[in-house]
Amino acid sequence: MSIANTKLGGLVAWIDERTPLTATWKSATRLAGYYAPKNVTFWYLFGTLAIVVLVSQLITGIFLTMHYKPNTSLNESGIPLAFASVEYIMRDVPWGWLIRYLHSTGASVLLILVYLHMFRSILFSVYQKPRELTWLLGMAIFIGLAAQTFVGYLMPWGQLSFWAAQVIINAFSQLPFLGQDFTIWLRGDYVVSDATLNRFFSFHVIAFPAALLWLLIHHVPHTVKDIRYFLAFLIVCVAVIFFRPEAGGYFLEYNNFTQANPLQTPQHIAPLWYFTSYYSILRSITYPLFSIDAKLWGVLGMFASMLIFALLPWLDKSSGKTIRQKGPIFKLALALFVVAFAALSYLGTVPTDPQRLLLAQICTFIYFAFFLLMPIYSRMDKPRSNEGRGAR
Repeated sequence: MSIANTKLGGLVAWIDERTPLTATWKSATRLAGYYAPKNVTFWYLFGTLAIVVLVSQLITGIFLTMHYKPNTSLNESGIPLAFASVEYIMRDVPWGWLIRYLHSTGASVLLILVYLHMFRSILFSVYQKPRELTWLLGMAIFIGLAAQTFVGYLMPWGQLSFWAAQVIINAFSQLPFLGQDFTIWLRGDYVVSDATLNRFFSFHVIAFPAALLWLLIHHVPHTVKDIRYFLAFLIVCVAVIFFRPEAGGYFLEYNNFTQANPLQTPQHIAPLWYFTSYYSILRSITYPLFSIDAKLWGVLGMFASMLIFALLPWLDKSSGKTIRQKGPIFKLALALFVVAFAALSYLGTVPTDPQRLLLAQICTFIYFAFFLLMPIYSRMDKPRSNEGRGAR
């Protein structure tokens, strides 16, 4: 082993004399040469795991692009080529089913990790000075991932993905001034069509991945995490992909295994689970205000519910660095926020009725109150002593 290590070290030294490989790796990624403190728990792992899954998404996406056809024209069997190419990958390409499930299920796994990473950031107040820019970069990554998964959802050209894209794209038309023009530009047509699919495909494989990689270079953590958690994570992911890749219809909906039919509207249209909370906020706003239509308020509320996280460094006035040091009011507010977010996520998956609408409106109020009232209750709260376990 020592001989092998010596030879490997000699090879690395030989390369370093001729290229700035090691220096470039350390300066660009900042992942090498740093040790993790012993008190690092699994809460610190979600960001790194998200990067691992994102790399998996890029690799599997390359293989899928080799066989996928972004074309809505019908083949000799009357099936859209985009939908047929996904079926071809699943049935005829060697190990294609595994690559497709790694990619489609991996999108949900990635968003789970990102949400947990954001929740951990709130628990430990990592957005506070001097990490405001790191937090803003992280929020930009979150918005980029949301856009990436949205455009990727249309790729199978299934019934539910077609109509979900129709609903969300039409929501942009409610924006003032440039809303209608932006909607037509986004679709590339007056309806969701072949032009839309090709436009979304270019966003999905070129524009958004390039932007995400640039943002990640400036956002990656400084510590190397424990390998045990990686192994546990991989075991769980493999089990899900092999035994429950659809996750009961939450990761892959059953209606999306049928080809898109522009002439038949599904009985219930809902986005994938990671967008359902924002979709529920969109539906919960039903009253006009200041002579502005309720639809516009709904769209603004949906976008505001995602972007408001970026204001946390300036909303949180507490001196406590971890949830243990926060006062009881902050802990109660965070607990109510988590419950409201979970309830909104569920309500976005089911058809609405008067009772569900009222519950969604209450949860929407709690959701925004958590942020908008934070400067008040975080300043009023009495944090615990900073002694003890470190936050960072």
